[in-house]
Amino acid sequence: MLAHLLSSSKRSFASLDEKEILALAIASEEEDARIYLAYADNLKDQFPSSAKVFEDMAEVEQTHKNMLIEMYRSRFGERIPLIRREHVRGFYERKPDWLTRNLPLDTIREQAEAMEQQAFRFYTEAAKQVSDASTRQLLGDLAIAEQGHEDIARMLGDKHVTDDVKTEEDETARRQFILTYVQPGLAGLMDGSVSTLAPIFAAAFATGDTWSTFLIGLSASVGAGISMGFTEAAHDDGKISGRGSPIKRGFASGIMTALGGLGHTLPYLIPHFWTATIVAAIIVFFELWAIAFIQNRYMETPFLRAVVQVVFGGSLVLAAGILIGNG
Repeated sequence: MLAHLLSSSKRSFASLDEKEILALAIASEEEDARIYLAYADNLKDQFPSSAKVFEDMAEVEQTHKNMLIEMYRSRFGERIPLIRREHVRGFYERKPDWLTRNLPLDTIREQAEAMEQQAFRFYTEAAKQVSDASTRQLLGDLAIAEQGHEDIARMLGDKHVTDDVKTEEDETARRQFILTYVQPGLAGLMDGSVSTLAPIFAAAFATGDTWSTFLIGLSASVGAGISMGFTEAAHDDGKISGRGSPIKRGFASGIMTALGGLGHTLPYLIPHFWTATIVAAIIVFFELWAIAFIQNRYMETPFLRAVVQVVFGGSLVLAAGILIGNG
């Protein structure tokens, strides 16, 4: 029983024979072709030029798979063993389609480049561990083919994605990132940071009790986060506006709302009232300036205007909370 639990269901790479190594290469080329087609499907609406690159790369992978099958048939016959990446320890793995959907364009490009580099290293290492001359030559040819894939990818990129197109696609990706994450996250951060100032500091100065203030701030922050998250997710499904997944936007808005309130709530875990209040006020200062920076950096709001809107406005809310608490 213990031996069964300790044993691995995966084969070691060193245990594969020539037939299994070639079968593994065939399966890998087929999987990579399907991954490139999945990338193309994900990109075709917003980035048609890059989608065409991945369609062409998938055709290259299919061509190499067919070449490998012919090589296998000439050496070992018609029956190809069933062996895939996940069957071999230490072999490079690929993520399933549902984990690669909606990835940023730059991430997809980086993953495609990594795929080719990993395949090249696999064939290079495989060639080192065999002694049969024909098998060594075969694996060397496969390594050269995989290394050539990188050149093919660059040529396809030059063919379909010119500098102007790449600039346009990068700008589209940046705009989508802002609409899906930055804009709702910023709205949440502003709501959580500013709207909770008055009740938290009013409670602090009215009660003088740090623990009660912490509980009030915690409930206000979490409640606001849940409310903002559901509001953002239900407000727009993103299909017409192009703002992206409502779930992603809801999480961005809800989490940032909660964090905005918790930033100046957590200091009230400090038992000493004035120490906690001073620390909370310092954190508020940095929160407001951070919001102004994000507005200027991503929303292209003039910095001075952002400062007036956020820092000055937030300071007024803070002062109002203190005055109410002392009233």
